[in-house]
Amino acid sequence: MYTELLKIIEGGLVGDKERVYAYAAVLANNLKRQQEHRIADKIEQLLERRATPSMVMLDSFASKPLDSESRLELVEVTAPSVASTEVVLPPSVEWEISQFIEGYERRDVLLAHGVEMHHTMLLYGPPGCGKSTVASLIASSIGLPLVTARLDGLVSSLLGSTAKNIRKVFDYVSRQECILFLDEFDVVAKLRDDKNELGELKRVVNSLIQNIDDLGSSTILLAATNHENLLDPAIWRRFSKVLHLDYPGEQEKRRMVELVLEGKPNKILDSEKRMEQVVEACSAVSHADIRTVVNNALRRRLLSGGTTLYASDVLKELVLFKHHGQIEQDTIIRSLLLMGCTHRELNEEQGFPLRRIQALSKDIP
Repeated sequence: MYTELLKIIEGGLVGDKERVYAYAAVLANNLKRQQEHRIADKIEQLLERRATPSMVMLDSFASKPLDSESRLELVEVTAPSVASTEVVLPPSVEWEISQFIEGYERRDVLLAHGVEMHHTMLLYGPPGCGKSTVASLIASSIGLPLVTARLDGLVSSLLGSTAKNIRKVFDYVSRQECILFLDEFDVVAKLRDDKNELGELKRVVNSLIQNIDDLGSSTILLAATNHENLLDPAIWRRFSKVLHLDYPGEQEKRRMVELVLEGKPNKILDSEKRMEQVVEACSAVSHADIRTVVNNALRRRLLSGGTTLYASDVLKELVLFKHHGQIEQDTIIRSLLLMGCTHRELNEEQGFPLRRIQALSKDIP
């Protein structure tokens, strides 16, 4: 098995795709013989995508459009490999995404009956709630390169150049089958705050509308915004599918914590009480922030010489995160007491002085 891995790495380093595919196939067969069917099946699924006509090699996207003023690239092209097991979403949202993907994959059936497929989707909701992850998931599931353009990167100080940049991006993605992801989609609408920019705003919005209307169905268009209320109504109407991604519910928060802690020594996953404590404390906390907080708690515990993560570690990290680290020790202790931490946990697990904990607890109702 190690020989195959070395050959795959060698092939990747020198750009020899044939060697990578050949030895990956050999590795899958060897893993099957060792009863490692789950990993073998995953490798074979990845190899099958190579034969799918929609799987476009990134080499054909090498010549990226540039901003004429800064000479910076306007897009980023990636071949995402986000597994569905890594994405934590409510069942209703998962169903909407699966329907969108199925509609694209079976577009021939829809077109044969004169039914238009959905190939545009607007994702909106608070920051960190999975909009970029959903875009990567859709690209991975369909097997198309993801071309990401942040609209704040398309805005130019030169009069008329923003609309030209938008045109460059749409011309670029129209060359081959791919998924265009317009991130920070609300940045154009924010120009409304500047009365001197109303003329430019109209040109930019008109350019967006025109380019979206002209976009062929072979290109999937995804857009994401944190401020849906700022979008022009005419822009909304250009999207056949609109999906709201909100803060995670209780089940999603549990799953996020489980994903981060899976395989790591901890005192949370085996205790329903401690899990509930952590989940309840993560009220109005995004998917991304939950991952950050738990990882930071793990990192802090390991660097301090510990090996096992406690619920009090995560709760303390959450308090620090919400206050951006600028918080006094007494405030941390009070916050943890209010979250249900015991005197023993704060003293033995977090190292706070027992007398100080007892003194501060007198003020806790």
